[in-house]
Amino acid sequence: MKKTVLITGACINTGVAIVEKFALEGWNVVFTGRNPEKVALAEKNYRDKFPNVEINGYAMNSLVDERTVNERALDELFADLDKKDVFIECLVLNAADQGLNMKIFENPVTDFMRVLNTNITWNFCIVERAAKRMKENGGGSVVFINSNTAYRAIPDRIAYVASKGGQLGLMRALAFDLGKYNIRVNAVLPGMIRTDRWENNPDFYENVPSRFTPLGDVATGADIADAVWYFASAARNTTGAELVVDGGNTIQLYPIIPKE
Repeated sequence: MKKTVLITGACINTGVAIVEKFALEGWNVVFTGRNPEKVALAEKNYRDKFPNVEINGYAMNSLVDERTVNERALDELFADLDKKDVFIECLVLNAADQGLNMKIFENPVTDFMRVLNTNITWNFCIVERAAKRMKENGGGSVVFINSNTAYRAIPDRIAYVASKGGQLGLMRALAFDLGKYNIRVNAVLPGMIRTDRWENNPDFYENVPSRFTPLGDVATGADIADAVWYFASAARNTTGAELVVDGGNTIQLYPIIPKE
């Protein structure tokens, strides 16, 4: 029986790279996205590209409103997977609210709540349901896609930075409590990634300080997917760990920007 991975937020960018990595390795893939049309299109594209694995997409919103996590959608998802006798051996939590342009004196507190509920509470609810089934099936792996901003703050992203720091605490606590069930919980911490935002804003990303890494380059989605794959497939005795994939950005006090 082929193994199955569940990847959240997998219609664009890094999520696509993670889906493709697991599909190339022969895993069946379940993925989620917010927009039904985008999920349907992504599902078709994945199936065309990987005809030898089973790929199924589910559209869902993480929140009912800023204060309320959409637990009903998760219950329906896992009930459908149970009905189809699909066991999620690896859960990859990639979806996130980026919390862009959040001004401390301008944005309402509900904006802050929305980001934390999406990036922490929603992920906890997914893990709880997946881990219950992992426990019954002898174990599994959970991988958070976190961020180096958990340790390095950036402007106008208060809720996002707070959520990523809190998410690491959640990861460690889950690793501790779930270890006795042979469930490993780890986190990948990307820095800047070449996403569609990079491609659509070349002038901005040409000079943004975080692109000047010790390695001289930033990550691609495939780099993040490789790190996720390590935790899923090779890290048998590793849990509660963080793997930073940021070209060395976190180790430098400040970027060395070439003078041209």
